[in-house]
Amino acid sequence: MAAEPAGAPGAKTPDPLSVIRTRGYAVLLIMVAALGVPISAAAFGFLALVHELQDLTYTDLPHALGFGRTPSWWPLPLLAVAGLLTALVIRHLPGTGGHEPAEGFVNTGAPTAAQLPGVALAALASLGLGVVLGPEAPLIALGGGLAVYAVRLLKPGIAPNASAMVAAAGSFAAVSTLLGSPLIGAFLLMEASGLAGMMLGVALVPGLLASGIGSLIFVGLGSWTGLGTYSLALPHVPHTPQPTVAEFGWAIALGAAAALAGTGVKRLALALRERVEQRRVIATVAVGLTVGVLALLYAESTGRNASEVLYSGQDALGGLLSEDATYTVATLVVLIVCKALAYAASLSAFRGGPIFPSMFLGAAGGLALSHLPGLNATSGFAMGIGAMCVAMLRLPMTSVLLATLLLGSEGITVMPLVIVSVVVSYVLVLRLERPSAASTAPR
Repeated sequence: MAAEPAGAPGAKTPDPLSVIRTRGYAVLLIMVAALGVPISAAAFGFLALVHELQDLTYTDLPHALGFGRTPSWWPLPLLAVAGLLTALVIRHLPGTGGHEPAEGFVNTGAPTAAQLPGVALAALASLGLGVVLGPEAPLIALGGGLAVYAVRLLKPGIAPNASAMVAAAGSFAAVSTLLGSPLIGAFLLMEASGLAGMMLGVALVPGLLASGIGSLIFVGLGSWTGLGTYSLALPHVPHTPQPTVAEFGWAIALGAAAALAGTGVKRLALALRERVEQRRVIATVAVGLTVGVLALLYAESTGRNASEVLYSGQDALGGLLSEDATYTVATLVVLIVCKALAYAASLSAFRGGPIFPSMFLGAAGGLALSHLPGLNATSGFAMGIGAMCVAMLRLPMTSVLLATLLLGSEGITVMPLVIVSVVVSYVLVLRLERPSAASTAPR
């Protein structure tokens, strides 16, 4: 018998304590704990494969062809291939390659078993060949889809609400350490799901269990293989003094600037997506070439590596902060413009997650402004990350945690500034957001 949707006339809200006391809930926890091990191992393998593809295509291949160093034009052919492969997967495999990142971070539910190969292949083609997107969205989809598929093999008649909890737990396990802490992944999925009240605890406990197990698996595999954990981390965070009145002023300015920049990136991505959908293969190849041209322009105009424009920016965040003195304001401005345009282009046509490029853009913007009086580099770095993340994700709590927990002990010091910048950016983005057709339709 199908359950009535929440909020429907006559629908009964389940009692959370009654649910937790049932034998089925205990069985669900055991099942989730068992599934957390293979799913987190699969997520680790996926991240390792993406990393190896990036090294193979951008380092090993040009060296094997006799180039002393990777030429600045090298991304052009690779990104054209990325566009071709991604477009073919989207067009011909079930599921259109997974979630469209131009929509932001949206909980679209777990993919079916038939859709999983398309999600994995589209993400590998995009991320492995240098597109400006992150791995978090494909990992969440793959983790949830694999968990539901495994449970339905074991228990074909599983209830829809239990299946949804299993999917969420699989997603938790897949991103358990990717964002630097299992708690950040938990908040990300919690905010994106829109759960609230006591039922949040019922759904969250299996996810936290899977996340904790997944974190242990990531650490163990990273140590055993020597590949590391692929976790977001900064090797060195400069000390930051206590916030000043001037820095609170900068928090407001940075929040407003991030809201404008994030809104511009999203609108450009959505406008480009409409054109891409009209001629998927040719347009996706053209978008890939555009990303390559932007990387080439940055490398030729600044003398720095084109890889700073490519990829998600996750691995480059540490160097951006620790080597801040080596970046001039002009270089940072060129980097921000090229990365933002490449990010918008990637969002429009490829498959991946929107989080890490937004973090990198915000961090670069904060560091550029820190060359002006009254703003500490570490504070600008953190405020920029939080403000740009919320501009792109519309998830304020997750954005604050991403910006502060990343900095370790220094994050506690800058947290008040980050909160101000996130709130300013969030409120302004909501005011700038174009109303949907549904919201403007006459009632």
